[in-house]
Amino acid sequence: MILSLRMHHIVKDYYDYYKTKRGYHERSLNSNGGWNVTAATSLLNTKLLSYAEEIQSAVMVLHGEKAHSRYFGEDAFKRLSGNNKELVIVPGASHTDLYDGGDKNYIPFEKLADFFEKYLK
Repeated sequence: MILSLRMHHIVKDYYDYYKTKRGYHERSLNSNGGWNVTAATSLLNTKLLSYAEEIQSAVMVLHGEKAHSRYFGEDAFKRLSGNNKELVIVPGASHTDLYDGGDKNYIPFEKLADFFEKYLK
């Protein structure tokens, strides 16, 4: 299948991950045209950030700079309280680049290790 240059970057990013050796798996719903017998439909009306300000545990919100979902992570981070929270935006990375590092190894392992070392005692 040849992707159109006009294809939305989100579709292209997911195709490049799930439909190639990078992330393809025969049982993956994202890699194939399958469907799931169970779903999270019952959670669709859940207000996911309703109690975000009550979280006392350390939280790292990690997103790629070009991730389509970045806005949600930033909105969630704004709702968190406490001084044990960290927002990390990875320059140049898309959403799926943070699954496996992408072609430029975008995963900030050092930053993750520092955060875990600091807060997981």
